[in-house]
Order: sequence, then C-alpha cells, then structure tokens
Amino acid sequence: MREIVLINITGADRPGLTAAITGALARCGAGILDIGQAVVHNTLSFGILAEVPAGSELSILQKEVLFVAHGLGQQVRFTAVSEAEYEAWVADQGKPRYIVTLMTRRVTAAQLERVSAITARHGLEIDQIDRLSGRLSLDTPEERSKGCIEFSVRGEPADPAALRAEFLLAAQELNVDIGFQFDTLFRRIRRLAVFDMDSTLIEAEVIDELAKAAGIGEQVAAITERAMRGELDFRASFKERLALLKGLPEDVLAEIGASLRLTEGAEVLFAELKRLGYKTAILSGGFSYFARQVQQKLGIDYVFANELEIVDGKVTGVAVEPIVDGQRKADLLRQLAEQEGLSLEQTIAVGDGANDLPMLGLAGLGVAFRAKPLVRQSARQAISNLGLDGILYLLGYRDRDGIR
Repeated sequence: MREIVLINITGADRPGLTAAITGALARCGAGILDIGQAVVHNTLSFGILAEVPAGSELSILQKEVLFVAHGLGQQVRFTAVSEAEYEAWVADQGKPRYIVTLMTRRVTAAQLERVSAITARHGLEIDQIDRLSGRLSLDTPEERSKGCIEFSVRGEPADPAALRAEFLLAAQELNVDIGFQFDTLFRRIRRLAVFDMDSTLIEAEVIDELAKAAGIGEQVAAITERAMRGELDFRASFKERLALLKGLPEDVLAEIGASLRLTEGAEVLFAELKRLGYKTAILSGGFSYFARQVQQKLGIDYVFANELEIVDGKVTGVAVEPIVDGQRKADLLRQLAEQEGLSLEQTIAVGDGANDLPMLGLAGLGVAFRAKPLVRQSARQAISNLGLDGILYLLGYRDRDGIR
C-alpha cells in the first residue's frame, strides 16, 4: 500500500542541503508530490510531500532522512497524509487564485495582521507569502524606505465589493496600499503602459502653474481641484481655465518647464519598463509643450496632449481640438494597444484624476496614483504611499530582479 508523508525540515540554511535530503529520498525510491522552501534571515524552512512506493517501508525512509538531517544540524518532523487528504488537496488547485500586494514605507506586524485577517474573513486561504522589496538598513530614512509583501491566496470571496471596501479602509487607517488582483498569465506579459502627466509623472498641475504666473493662481487652482475630483465636466472646465490664461507671454512657458519635478520613482519605473520591452505613452489633459519635455527625460515612446495655442508670442486662451479628455484617453489607449498588436489585458494605465477613470477601467491594470478619494474608490488598484516604481510590485517584480 502506498504511503504519503509530509517532511518539514528547519534549521540554519547551508549549501548542499536540498541535494542531501533529496538524495536520501532517492535512495528509498520516493516520489515527490510537492516541494517548497523559504529562507528568512538565514534560517531555512523546507517542506517535501513524498510518496513512499509500494513495497518500501516508511521507517527506512525516515531513518535515512533523519541521519542526513542530523548531520547537517537540521530538525525534522514527519506527518502522515492519507490518500483522501491528498486527493482533497489536489482538488483545491482548481480554485481561483488572487494576489494581495501590501505596499508601505515600513512593514509592521499590525499591517500584516489586518491584511491576513481580512483575507481569512472572506474565505481566502494564503498559500504563499513573499517579500518583493529589497533588504533595508535600520538607518534608512523613512522617505527612502520601501516595503512590499505579496500574498498568493486561493478561494472565491462571497462578496468581492465588501472585501475591497475592507482593504480600502485598512489602507487609509494604516497608511499602506493594498492591491488585490486576479492571478493570471497576463500579469507578467503586459507590454504597454500609458500615463497621465500632471500630478502623476510630474509633481504639479501645469495649468495651475501657468495661472500663478498670470496672477490668477487661486481662481484656476480651485477649478482644477473640482475637475480632478469629478465635480466638473473636464472639457468645460479646461476651456474655462484656458480662457483665463489669454495674453500670458510665451517666455513664461520655458521658466515653468525648467521648474517641473518628476514624481518619485518615475525614472526607476521607466528604466525598468524599457528594459522589460514595454512601449510607453503620455495621455494628458495638460499641454504637449511640457509633455514633450517629460518624454525626453524619461524616454517615452508616444505623447498625446493638448496644444497650447500661441500667437504673436502670447497664449490665445483658445482650446485646440481634439481636447484630450477622459474619453479621448480611453480611445487612445485602445488605439495604441491595437497598433502594438496587444490585447487590452496587456496594458497598464496610471492617473490621478476623474478624467483618468475611463482609461483606468479599460486597461488590464488600472492604477490610481496619489489620487483623489473618488478616483481611489473607483479604480481597481491604488498607490498613495510609495512612488511610481511601486507599480512594479503590482506586476510581481522583486527589487532584486532589476536595476533598483
């Protein structure tokens, strides 16, 4: 009769351990039904689900493994597994799988407890936990810290909306970002990423900066804020704000362009995306004059933004069609995906305002970045506590995989 045994090995990690243990099993003719290993601070946790073939004795296998493990300074625990238990475990592999990504400056036990409790409450079982962020010195400043823990879970939440609401609440209360996405092949084969510019790729709303130079900063900023929150129609508010800039001297544009700062993590993100073979684009309700400057800094492939009409060295205040609004962004995303021979599942869209929601909803991965509350609640994923390079964690990339 076949026997199945789960072998758990713990102790100090050392070279050759896996070969030595599997060698002991090989001498007994054992089959390997499952295997997993994790190392935390040079301490090993190693599990093997082994099948003892008919005609062999489990006691002999146990002696072989114990002898080898003892010589390597390891502790061993054996647990018998019935065929019924094994078959029930096999049947579980058909359940849906999801990825929960916790992103923060510094990971705490309270954050992990909250996330794992929410998943358990909604009937999801954690299969695997990985640290995606790199190792940090204890003296690393808070603003330079990055922590990311990825949970692989299985099951089907009875109420996905309630699960997401709990994650959003936890994120707000604990100053973390919590991603929740279906675990599919597309997660690692996305190849087109499109971005809003103002308050996403750069740390400013350019139209507000232009308004400050024209002496109407507060008036225009108030309209911008309402438009980004979704309280005003973007096209109408854009035309209203632009009209107020009539007569602004052209030389002001160069001064503002020189003062614009890239958002935290932008350079790292675009270097990685380029290395991974992505095509990238700016889809902006801002102005192409500034978008082309950002394009040059980050090596972006495509730019679609609004033209700032200038006549006789001054801004006319007239909106040039087509205006890049929310629907135009979604249409451009679809157009670029088709042009690159990609499905929409293979695309990423990132933005912060209400006018970004159409493209965030259309993309395979839509990310609300440091966004207004309405946008955070409406988008499927949100990042508010890390820089733009936190998007790489949602794709499953570890810091050690790339240039960071």
